[in-house]
Amino acid sequence: MKSSIIIGTRGSALALWQARWVQSRLQEIFPDTSIEFQIIKTKGDKILDVPLAKIGGKGLFVKEIETALLNKEIDLAVHSMKDMPSVMPVGLCLGAITKRENPQDVLISRNGLDLKSLPKTARIGTSSLRRSSQLLHAYPNFQIVPLRGNLDTRLNKLDSENLDAIVLAAAGVIRLGLDSRITSYFDTTLILPAVGQGALGIEIRDNDTRMQEAMCHLDDFETHMSVKAERAFLHQLEGGCQVPIAAYATVSSQNIHLTGMVAGLSGQPLLRDDISGRTDQAVILGQTLAKKLFEQGAKDILAQLVDYSK
Repeated sequence: MKSSIIIGTRGSALALWQARWVQSRLQEIFPDTSIEFQIIKTKGDKILDVPLAKIGGKGLFVKEIETALLNKEIDLAVHSMKDMPSVMPVGLCLGAITKRENPQDVLISRNGLDLKSLPKTARIGTSSLRRSSQLLHAYPNFQIVPLRGNLDTRLNKLDSENLDAIVLAAAGVIRLGLDSRITSYFDTTLILPAVGQGALGIEIRDNDTRMQEAMCHLDDFETHMSVKAERAFLHQLEGGCQVPIAAYATVSSQNIHLTGMVAGLSGQPLLRDDISGRTDQAVILGQTLAKKLFEQGAKDILAQLVDYSK
């Protein structure tokens, strides 16, 4: 039996926190096994001066790690689920989706002001078209300022770029112990989260039975079913992670409730709908909700975004 396990991860503070968390769980399963990291730089890590949507929306933060996994240079990869494309490469699978941290987005303002107290033309930093479109839908006079970099870099830019506030995922802020910086949490009725936001995905080779067995201990059923529905919605819309598409599902007993959103870059139009059903219908529910939004005009919205990304 192999005496070590190698985890592939990006090198940011948040990515390393996530990898260490998985490492600690695996160490409980394999107490006599050496579990190491291999830090891999992705395209999204290397290109920091261009908006994400302009450099290609799919796989920006995972492709190089997946290549290492396919080449057997690593045994598993730890990703933020919101960074993962809706289609897996041949030979790889999602071994586990861990219990979700808070999926909401948060506001961190420079002067401690909440959303309603910000200036009418506040400068808001975000790298996400999903966040900016929903913000502009509710606050059309806000000025959106592109914001790239890891979490610490973006927090520093709050002052250096003279921003009134920035918008981040609650999960990353909480995991790095920076939740004292949070001014307020966005209700999901105002800003719907990214697909998979708050959950970690552990990617493995689909023929690696040892890792498959280990993943059973890390997988969270409710989160897995929720994210499965969200990803089916995303896949049906053929959207990457850098377009104004959002979906958020919750599970109660054996029932699942899914809300989806598609918006124009300016926040107009913004289409939003929801659907409910059994957890074993997760994929069908995601596909059905996507088709509902297509019928309402989502196809035309997404067609316009193709020109933006060129």
